[in-house]
Amino acid sequence: MSIGNSPEDDHPSDDRLAEDSPAAERPAEEPPSIGHVLRQARVDAGLTVDEISTSTRVRIPIVHAIEQDDFSRCGGDVYARGHIRTLARAVGIDPAPLVARYDAGHGGRPPAPTPAAPLFEAERIRSEPRRPNWTAAMVAAIAAVIAFVGYTAFSGDGDDSGDGQQVAEGSTPSKAAAPKPSGSKPADPKPDPSDSAVAGVPRDKVTVKVDATDGRSWISVKDHNGRQLFDGLLKQGQTKTFQDDKKLALVLGDAGAIKLFVNGKPVDNEFEPGQVERLTYTKGDPEVG
Repeated sequence: MSIGNSPEDDHPSDDRLAEDSPAAERPAEEPPSIGHVLRQARVDAGLTVDEISTSTRVRIPIVHAIEQDDFSRCGGDVYARGHIRTLARAVGIDPAPLVARYDAGHGGRPPAPTPAAPLFEAERIRSEPRRPNWTAAMVAAIAAVIAFVGYTAFSGDGDDSGDGQQVAEGSTPSKAAAPKPSGSKPADPKPDPSDSAVAGVPRDKVTVKVDATDGRSWISVKDHNGRQLFDGLLKQGQTKTFQDDKKLALVLGDAGAIKLFVNGKPVDNEFEPGQVERLTYTKGDPEVG
């Protein structure tokens, strides 16, 4: 019989060590998910999904999916991060921890985009040697046009001098190149219309020419038998000539617009505008009947 503790009593059991060791503490609980945090914050703020969708313009199905931690309907990581920020601000919480948690669970953030200025400079440096030099091309084209015009002008002068030399040597010049005489006679004066009209009128007939010089007028013309030769409107600038063996009878609706030539001679009667005249002419001198 031994007095004292046994060796087993000197060493605490493994169960006691496990109970007394700090490592034996229960593992910390996992933080609530992104969707749970957003949903709880919305409920605490007294907002419905419809109100959140209206204020953020995030569609209702996407809001429901995010609150259930389903980010597949967001259309990609970029849109998912944007929706998380928008919803977090709408319910009044800080979006940064939620976005960081999303990045940790979805492969981290994408690489930072290349600054715009260096990228632009690189593209400009690469493309500049291949850019066509339009200024040099335009200068070359203008120079070519000027040279062509100058060559054409000088060659034209040389052709003219050659033609002149051939004429000087005695070749027969063309009629078009013959010089016009400086002392040409003036053209003969044209005969007076009334004189030519008198010369062309037969003496054995009565001839009446009606000229609507000052306007239009209705006229009627009959021969000595009363047969109608013309009955109609004579427009301004139009003329009509009538002949008969003995007599012509005329009716002028607007005598002031008409000039008459009887047997080749102008009639001196001055008719008033709008005046209706009945006239009869026979062979010989003009005579109003």
